[in-house]
Amino acid sequence: MGPVWSDMLKLTKKADYGLIALRHLATRRPSRSASAKEIADAYGIPLPLLSKVLQKLARHGLLTPVYGTNGGYKLARDPLTISALEVIRALDGPIILTSCFTHDGCFQSGRCGVKEPLRRIHEGILGLLGSITISAMSEDGAEINPLTVLENV
Repeated sequence: MGPVWSDMLKLTKKADYGLIALRHLATRRPSRSASAKEIADAYGIPLPLLSKVLQKLARHGLLTPVYGTNGGYKLARDPLTISALEVIRALDGPIILTSCFTHDGCFQSGRCGVKEPLRRIHEGILGLLGSITISAMSEDGAEINPLTVLENV
């Protein structure tokens, strides 16, 4: 039996924790930092894994380390300019929905009738993730309508 769709589109723990941390920082005053421990404790996230996630986000220019007694991390950019897609790619690399979109391709590609529909779905998912900002994720009651993005695919 092949992979189940829900498993293919599932975020990794690293991506999930990264989005949680960025959302947490976006809800604070812009100049205020938070430590890895503070974020880990607030959401019940394992500190060692969260620390690695935050370091990787800093290496990708999404977070700025703050040194000193009240150190930690703060957003490197305005949360309006950071998309969920950017965070996921920083932590997990490219999003590949199916083997159609890899360099290796698929042994069925010559006789497959779903490659083009899957390409449109793939582009729709990337478009949706690219359109959701950390700022939007930080607003209480923020409405994110996936149909708006998918209608344009």
